[in-house]
Amino acid sequence: FQSLGRQSLGWDDLVGDAATTAFSCPLLHHRGRHFSAERPAGSASSTDPSKDSHVAEPTPALLEAVRLSLAPEHTWDKTGSLPLGKLVQSLLDMGFSHTQVVQLFNLQPRLAPQRRLAMASELMLLGLYPNSVLRLLQGSPDMLRMSVKQLRDRGEHLRQLGLSEGHLKHVLSHCPTIFTLPGKKIDAIVRLFKEKCLFTAEQVTEILRSCPNVLLKEPSDLEYKFQYVFFRMGVKHKDVVKSGFFQAPFAVIRSRHVFLERRGLYQTPDKKGQTQVINVKLKDIIRLSDKDFLAQVACASLEEYDVFKKLLAQEEEEEDRDSEDEDEDSEGEGELPDHE
Repeated sequence: FQSLGRQSLGWDDLVGDAATTAFSCPLLHHRGRHFSAERPAGSASSTDPSKDSHVAEPTPALLEAVRLSLAPEHTWDKTGSLPLGKLVQSLLDMGFSHTQVVQLFNLQPRLAPQRRLAMASELMLLGLYPNSVLRLLQGSPDMLRMSVKQLRDRGEHLRQLGLSEGHLKHVLSHCPTIFTLPGKKIDAIVRLFKEKCLFTAEQVTEILRSCPNVLLKEPSDLEYKFQYVFFRMGVKHKDVVKSGFFQAPFAVIRSRHVFLERRGLYQTPDKKGQTQVINVKLKDIIRLSDKDFLAQVACASLEEYDVFKKLLAQEEEEEDRDSEDEDEDSEGEGELPDHE
């Protein structure tokens, strides 16, 4: 099945291939019967064409509901070279319920109907179930505008970076936007981690597996965040990776670090890596809730921490203003005085 799904096909070939996937692939057909148990609780009887039916075939009522969901240019019986009934049958055999089929066709009604089958087939190849496919496309309907080749290329690119099928499934479920990123954007982040932050290839893979949404960030922001934890806090690469550092908001990390520093509970290591206090581990700064962080690490009250954060915000605003003033002064220094 994987070899069938991974063929390099043109769009016309893709329509026919995706439309007959459930029939030509015993594995998916069998899995589809298992998936069909994934139906929304409290489904009504099949008298409503948009509700579930225990009959795994497209009823006239279901086909009519599907036609009504399509844009006028797609409402004829044949969609491309494939009858609408066969297209719907393929989705049913893949495990989609009658309700899910109608919901799927309600997404992006102006797109050709076969787009849904092609995308659903490819997403199931990546390990998603019908319920998950529907939720994903409902949350990110623009994914239907991607070609299957684009989705395959993104998946292959991420596999080359060490993300296995299970990790790709996680990325699709939690950060589907990553699959719409240009390859150059992904490569720029990976280069940053390896060349400027000096993480090993294995460490980069671990970062991507634990926090794939770093691929959505700006490289300059990631570089600044890393420089802060490495130079300002003195944390080594191994501990940065294992702490889940890139999953935490930078504002939270900085406020907690500075709070501990001003209470004498954290010091930037000297050139030899020495400190006069035992620094708190980065994971304890990042992973604890405010309540636990204050009770177990900072030994302070919530009121104290709230006042500190307000003062820190004021300091940052003043620093930004001073920086802007310095920039204006430096621009003016190069100007020559006017002469009469």
